[in-house]
Amino acid sequence: MTFERDRLPDAQSYFEAQGLKLSRGNKWVTTACTFHQGSDSMRINLHSGAWVCMACNAKGGDVLGYHMAAYGMEFIDAAKDLGAWVDDGRPAPASPAPFTPRQALDVLLVEVNLIAIAAGNIANGVALSETDRARLMQSAGRVLRIAEVYS
Repeated sequence: MTFERDRLPDAQSYFEAQGLKLSRGNKWVTTACTFHQGSDSMRINLHSGAWVCMACNAKGGDVLGYHMAAYGMEFIDAAKDLGAWVDDGRPAPASPAPFTPRQALDVLLVEVNLIAIAAGNIANGVALSETDRARLMQSAGRVLRIAEVYS
């Protein structure tokens, strides 16, 4: 099994399929951030698939990085989901390499920020929607996964 980057979907098709409404542009476009639900704060490079939110600092280098972050997936699972993990006759690695400490800190920064915002809203009497509750549970799962890897 191998990863074949050229099998990843093109950036514009992928992000539009994710339900993001992209502004007009040739290279960098703007859209809402799915990580903190901010409007028009995420920038996406249509050539490379790189993305960054100017508000919450969520970021990644391509559509695979976005898919991993948005769905809480590990590299191999996300690559399979996107059709870029190909059976070449060789066995898959026994266990994929864990994410780097820098990647773990980046994820924790986003997830803890989201958890803090939700806690503040609850403290101020704001009821969470089902979508917010589901995203909060996803955040908790990501934090627990990081704790499992590094404990």
